[in-house]
Amino acid sequence: MTTTEIHGHEAIALIRALPAPLDRPALVQLIENHFGPTTRFFTCSAADMTAAGLVACLVERGKLISRHGKLVFDPTRGCGH
Repeated sequence: MTTTEIHGHEAIALIRALPAPLDRPALVQLIENHFGPTTRFFTCSAADMTAAGLVACLVERGKLISRHGKLVFDPTRGCGH
């Protein structure tokens, strides 16, 4: 089976386009549904992440912040490329 690798920016674009924030499990499910459950993600600082791993990475780096139990992208934390 071939694994697709996608830059985390593509998932961030999906998150930013959401009409409303989602909680973590729903966000992971959305990313898996959109990109496929076997897709692996990479960023400038990490690689070979599942959708759950990517969300955890983005939370850890402050790119996704929790507001009332929902995760939203913090535009001040983008990496600029």
